Amino acid sequence: MPELPEVEVSRRGLVPYLNGKQVRAAVVRTPKLRHPIPTALPSLLAGRTLRAIDRRGKYLVFDFSNGWLILHLGMSGSLRLVVPGTPPQKHDHFDLEFADTVMRFRDPRRFGTLVWTEAAPDSHPLLAVLGIEPLLPEFDGDWLHNAIRGRSAPIKPVLMDSHLLVGVGNIYASESLFGAGISPLRAAGKISLARCRKLAIAIRKTLEASIAAGGSSVRDYVHSDGGAGCFQLSCAVYDREGLPCPVCCGPIRSVRQAGRSTYWCPRCQR
Repeated sequence: MPELPEVEVSRRGLVPYLNGKQVRAAVVRTPKLRHPIPTALPSLLAGRTLRAIDRRGKYLVFDFSNGWLILHLGMSGSLRLVVPGTPPQKHDHFDLEFADTVMRFRDPRRFGTLVWTEAAPDSHPLLAVLGIEPLLPEFDGDWLHNAIRGRSAPIKPVLMDSHLLVGVGNIYASESLFGAGISPLRAAGKISLARCRKLAIAIRKTLEASIAAGGSSVRDYVHSDGGAGCFQLSCAVYDREGLPCPVCCGPIRSVRQAGRSTYWCPRCQR
């Protein structure tokens, strides 16, 4: 599933080409993804000017001044810019057409989301429940230590709880914990303030490094120009079970946590 870095890379790839442009037409080719697509969406969008593209967690928010289109890429979605007149393929479910380009939403597994709201987007039920943004200044080790105090669950699935912290998916939780030297099995509430400060820095660095690398392309995710992200090629522990740790050369181990594979170095992470 595309996580915060992939969604942010998508946003940055779209902004230079779409901000300030007027929508000529919107084309909906399927009535439902994860949620039903509003039947009136084409008429709501036609003629409107796109003021900005923002991100909240793993959602993109297209600002049309007095209305907002909220989009989630789901498990396999991607956004691409194509030349007007380009024939759609099987899984191309939505087009936002401008005079000189088309933003096309492709989603083979149909787990994405397209909803329209005329209320403040942060009040929408999809966004109102989201936790803190890890790239904002408000997120630091002190905040993290206070937020996880008293939690007995292992730290890795806690980091992936979007009600607490948004966008830290499976790859980035494993890599951040390695960077901070913290075992993914350690109870969240047992982590000291000093180590929480180190972890918060590692989370920010990991996400920023992934954004700089164009995100991670492990399944369907691609950039708006069709290119792939390459952060997964530089991972220290993720998907490297049995391979040597880049620090101590001991074998990377794997375990299932909350239905997801966790990777870590037992020697370097305590």
